[in-house]
Amino acid sequence: MSKDIRPILAGWDHDPDDFQVRIVAGLDGRDKLQMRLDLGLLQMELEGRPDGNKPFGADSLLDYHEARAQNNEVHSGTYVLEPADCEALMREAIQFYHRYVALFHLGRYDLVSRDTARNLRLFDFVKLHAIRDRDKLAFDQYRPYVTMMRARALAHQALDRSDHRTAIDVLDQAIGAIKGFFREYDQQEQINSSQELILLRKLRRDIDRERRADPVERLDDQLHHAVAREDYEEAARIRDQIRRLRIASSMNPSDRSPAS
Repeated sequence: MSKDIRPILAGWDHDPDDFQVRIVAGLDGRDKLQMRLDLGLLQMELEGRPDGNKPFGADSLLDYHEARAQNNEVHSGTYVLEPADCEALMREAIQFYHRYVALFHLGRYDLVSRDTARNLRLFDFVKLHAIRDRDKLAFDQYRPYVTMMRARALAHQALDRSDHRTAIDVLDQAIGAIKGFFREYDQQEQINSSQELILLRKLRRDIDRERRADPVERLDDQLHHAVAREDYEEAARIRDQIRRLRIASSMNPSDRSPAS
C-alpha cells in the first residue's frame, strides 16, 4: 500500500492567500482537524493533546507535571521545572496554538476558549515552577496574544446568543488583564501600541455600536442604570417596555433587528 499522500490532497489545492482548514472523519471514528500547508497538511485531534499522544500516560505533558507538582507539594514542598521540561512544554503549547488558531477560523469558539484557557494555565504553571527566569518569560511573553484570542472566542460565543453585554464585559476584562501584564513588566509604553489591545478595542467599539442599534439593548442599559440608582418604579416601567418589544418581535420575525 502506497504511503503517498497525493490522493488525500487531491481536490484540496493549496492557496497561499487563504487559511485552509477543515474537519474530517477519522478512521478511528473521531473527527480530525486538518490544516492545508504548501507541502502537505497538518492533522490534529480535536480532543486531548493535538498529536494524540499521552506522555507518561497523562492527557498532556502539562497534566503530567501538574499531577507531579501536586503530589510533590503534599510530600516535600517545592516542585521545579528544569530547562528541558520547559522546552518540552513549549513544544506541546505550540501544538495547542496551531489547533486553536485553526478552530477560530472555523468558528469553533467553544474549543478555542478551551485551548486558550489551557495555554494560559500553562503560563501560570511555568511562572510558578520554572527554575530559570528566562524560561518563565519565554512563555509569559505570549500572554497578551493568548488572552486576546480567548476573549475574542468568548465574545463571539456571547454574540451568538445575542448577549452583547457579556461580550463587552469579556473584552473589558481582557483589556484590563493585558494592561496589567504590561504594567507588571514595566512596559506601560506598550499599552497604546499593543496590537492585541488595538484589536480588542476595535471589536468592543463594533459590538457596542451594534448593541446601541438594538432598542431592547438600549432599554436593557437603561434598566441596569435604574436598578443601580434604586429607581424601582422606573425599572418596572422599562421592564414592561422590554417585554412588549420582545412579544412584538416574536410575533413579527421580519421586524427583528439584526442583533436579536
